[in-house]
Parts: sequence; C-alpha cells; structure tokens
Amino acid sequence: MNVLQLADEIIAGKRLTGEMDVSFLLTAPLEDLCSGADQIRAAFCGDRVNLCTILSGRSGKCSENCKFCAQSAHHHTACETYDLLSKEEILSAAKANEEEGVDRFSLVNSGYGPTPQEFEQILRIYQAMQQECSIGLCASLGFLTQEQFHRLYAVGARYYHNNIESSRRYFPQICTTHSFDDKIANIKRAQAEGFTVCSGGILGMGETWEDRIDMAFTLSKLHITSIPLNTLMPIPGTPLADLPRLSEEDILRSITIFRYINPEADIRLAGGRALMQDNGKRAFLSGASASITGNMLTTSGSTIRMDREMLTGIGRTVRPLRPGL
Repeated sequence: MNVLQLADEIIAGKRLTGEMDVSFLLTAPLEDLCSGADQIRAAFCGDRVNLCTILSGRSGKCSENCKFCAQSAHHHTACETYDLLSKEEILSAAKANEEEGVDRFSLVNSGYGPTPQEFEQILRIYQAMQQECSIGLCASLGFLTQEQFHRLYAVGARYYHNNIESSRRYFPQICTTHSFDDKIANIKRAQAEGFTVCSGGILGMGETWEDRIDMAFTLSKLHITSIPLNTLMPIPGTPLADLPRLSEEDILRSITIFRYINPEADIRLAGGRALMQDNGKRAFLSGASASITGNMLTTSGSTIRMDREMLTGIGRTVRPLRPGL
C-alpha cells in the first residue's frame, strides 16, 4: 500500500475502518507515513495548534488500581497527596494560563469520582472561572452521573477528559477496579450532555501494535475529536516501573496511525515528550495538531513558552499572549 496515495484518498473522503486490514501501517516506511500524516493534518486541522493545560486539583489516595499511575493508593510511590485545592488557587492558575495564550484549562482530580461535597465545591470553582476567564474550560473528574454532567455543563465547562487508556483487549491488564465498558459509558454520558470529549491513552504499557490500532478505531467509532497520546514514563513504585521506554520512531509511527484512522481529530501530544528530541518537534511534523502543555506538567518535559517557540518556529500558529507578556 502506498501510504502517500492513501493520504490523498483520505483527504478526498476515504475512511479506514476496523473491518479493513491496516497492517501495512506497521511496515510502511516511517518517512512516508510521517509525510502523509502531516498532509492529512494540514487538510483537516490546518496550522492552528490548540494548547491545553491541566492542574491537579486533588492528588493521590486514588481508589483505582491503574498500573501506570503514581496516584493510586494500591502502589507505593513518592506521589504528593493533597485534598481539593481552594477556589482561589485554581482560579489563579486558570488566569495565568489564559495570559500565556493557552486555549483550554482542565482541573484533573484523582479518584473514581468526586464526593458529593467535593462536587459542590467544584461547581462553584467552575462557575467562578466561567465568570472571570475567557479560556475554554475542561474537566477530568473521573466517573460522573448524568445529573452531574448536566450541572457541570450548566456552570460553563464544555470539554470533558476521560482516557480509554488502551484497547478493550488489553485494558484488564492495566486496571481491574473499573472496566473498559465503564469508560465508554462515561464518555457517552458526557457526549449526551453536549460535552466535547477528549479521550486517548498511553503508549508503551506492554500492549501490542494491534492494541494501539484497536484503540484508534474505538476512538473513531466514538467520534472523539481530541485524542491525547501519552507515552509511558515508568514511575518507581508502580507495577510498570521496569518496562522499557518506547523509541521516538515507535512514538512517531503510533501518532501517524492515529492520524490516518482519525483524520479530522486533534491528535494531542501529551505526557512523555521527554522521550523525543526537540520537545517533540517531529511529532508536529507527523500528524500531531494539538498539545497538552503547561509549566506544571511534569511528564511533558516542556513549558508553555518552549512549546510556543517550537511551534511558531515550524510555521504553526497559537493563541496570542496577553499584551505585555
């Protein structure tokens, strides 16, 4: 299969489906795949790069046993633990990120989901951000009920983050305290309320290439328009601590595969960028069209300013800084 010709066909309207044999994506020359994926990115997403930042609103003591996560109470890591930050701390962080030209800001909480008391606090925080900021508001709060999604939307949140992490087949190998179907149901509840869902996963957890392809097709079927791709940075104290790190070539091939299968989505470069040279520059020339960034995102290996400089250097555009910065 000529993947450059396939890129032209995708731009013209062809779509890959799970019923097709796409194994050629695993053996095609990487240079051709990267070039084709970048053409698809340019056609559907243009040169504007959406920047998102996250803030850990509550950290540690998580009831879930995800093998990759330092915040799980099932593991013994050096993770910092604290309860929900104050409204003032979160509002200040949102404003600072807005000033630095970030498009979207997300509060990320550890745990299966917020307690009723925490949820009421979170609603007040989002209402304050909606009133005092112009930045897009995202949330990553775990599992919510339909009523909770309704109330969260009502106070101004418009994006919801809920990774599926891996393929349906491999998911039980990394988490058993909730299921893949639980993830899918939560995503559908958010979509039913009107949220734009951001959902992707983590590469390098011991999954196969077929698992990565299956994850890409699952996201396509869910009509996900923002797909964050993290690369595992093994954390001491977690069950995945001794896994080898992925090569940059494997990361790039994975990004191109997600782009070919999800041509219209933002493929969002996320954690693990320290595994790539030049702050992930090649990824943005290989199909990536968005980024999770931030001065406090420890697994990204970058800052907002570094991202802005790198992206403008390759001809991409980002949201302007607040005048005077």
